[in-house]
Amino acid sequence: MGRAFEYRKASKLKRWGAMSKLFPKLGKIITMAAKEGSSDPDMNSKLRTAILNAKAENMPKDNIDAAIKRASAKDTASMSEVNFEGKAPHGVLIFIECATDNNTRTVANVKNILTKHGGELLTNGSLEFMFNRKALIEFNLQDNMDIEELELELIDAGLEEIEEEDGAVIVTGDYTSFGTLNEALENMKIEITKAHLERLANTPITISEEQQEDIDKILEKLENDEDVQKVYTNLS
Repeated sequence: MGRAFEYRKASKLKRWGAMSKLFPKLGKIITMAAKEGSSDPDMNSKLRTAILNAKAENMPKDNIDAAIKRASAKDTASMSEVNFEGKAPHGVLIFIECATDNNTRTVANVKNILTKHGGELLTNGSLEFMFNRKALIEFNLQDNMDIEELELELIDAGLEEIEEEDGAVIVTGDYTSFGTLNEALENMKIEITKAHLERLANTPITISEEQQEDIDKILEKLENDEDVQKVYTNLS
């Protein structure tokens, strides 16, 4: 199994699926994408991807439309993306991506969660070389699809790895190839089900089940914070 799965996909998706604030978080991503560019998905690839991922999580169309409209509201003017880096117990490193309209609040919340559970907030840039940022794109495997042929066709678009898992195909490339890979698949009339950027640990570590319980408590607290969008670790 390749590196696309090293971020413990099943566990992470389980936590995301259980979050009561999932739709508002997805809405923030859509709002920010619309704010940065056009509110028309056909003219804004980032917005198009945000909507695609929201639909994959069964977010209602009314919620999606409302999130796009909020991009022009005054209270979204100060909303921005910020990242935080932290260290948890048992040698676990944490990279936290947030979207916030109040950076002071977000810093305080993230720091409090980490320190309360035996961790600490690190200076930004501390984990710069500990994670690789990758583009991950997923679509369904079709009966007439030849993976080896598809791999050859996507190399020029920035493909690094292609895998098939339980009827789904996961394409991985450097984060700079996100747009070209999406465009190549769209041109091939392949319907993308999910597309996002991930941070994969260069040197994943393994911890015990007991230690994992400690880390899960931190991850759940972070992911339930209204400003936190994604959390990455160096766990294998």
